[in-house]
Amino acid sequence: MITFYRNHPTMIGLAWTGRHVMIIQCQYDTNSVLHVHTSYHAPIESIRKNCAETLSQHLSIGYKVMNVTFFPPNIVQYLLVLE
Repeated sequence: MITFYRNHPTMIGLAWTGRHVMIIQCQYDTNSVLHVHTSYHAPIESIRKNCAETLSQHLSIGYKVMNVTFFPPNIVQYLLVLE
């Protein structure tokens, strides 16, 4: 099950300015998304159950991976930034 934390939905296609941050936590052994955290007005694509697909979609709209952290035993956290 994906837990998605966001207070204000923002859809792709709306104008935005500034820097936006997204944190995606995935289970390493199953390639599944566990949690997604975003800044309030961050533009997002659909969050998929598959971690690789979720990362791919957000990289395609301009997010860049700023950091990857491994939390034993099997969680990987990605910090993405869009400027």
